[in-house]
Amino acid sequence: MTDRKITRGKVLLAEPFMLDGNFKRAVVLMCEHTTDGSLGFILNKSLDMTINDLIADFPDIESPVFYGGPVQTDTIHYIHDAGHLLEDSQEIMKGVYWGGNFEQLKTLIENGLITQKNIRFFVGYSGWSKSQLKDEMKFGSWVVADMDLNYLFHNKKSNLWSDVMQHKGDVFSVIAQVPEEMTWN
Repeated sequence: MTDRKITRGKVLLAEPFMLDGNFKRAVVLMCEHTTDGSLGFILNKSLDMTINDLIADFPDIESPVFYGGPVQTDTIHYIHDAGHLLEDSQEIMKGVYWGGNFEQLKTLIENGLITQKNIRFFVGYSGWSKSQLKDEMKFGSWVVADMDLNYLFHNKKSNLWSDVMQHKGDVFSVIAQVPEEMTWN
């Protein structure tokens, strides 16, 4: 039996035939999950730009930017492993933090204390209103999995969905093999 309990620090995997283009084969890191709603970031949908393309006066880090989700796509968020250095960071799980003091972040990057190996930037986020995610879970839209630091910082993003499914084992190993584009003869 699988663990279907959603908590901060878990990942949601879109079911393999989800039609919503925002979440097709998405791996979403959950940063908040309360009775009032849920928030996370899609880890495996990179955009063709760097943070320096988006923010002119940002220190040179050339870190890629990811599509965090369809909500407030005019905002930039960041997840990192430097919570011990960056004030106001929110711990998502051991070794993974969300946000923090933006001016201090720029100083840490300028001084080489945070590099692109330590941080991921996101445009927008994935959000669910009260009980919306619970309803989607009942419908079978999502699979809950444990988060691993490697998913965020050391995994090839194009393979992330199938890699996480594979790590779950059992029937999920079979689901991981389902091709993204199915054609029928």
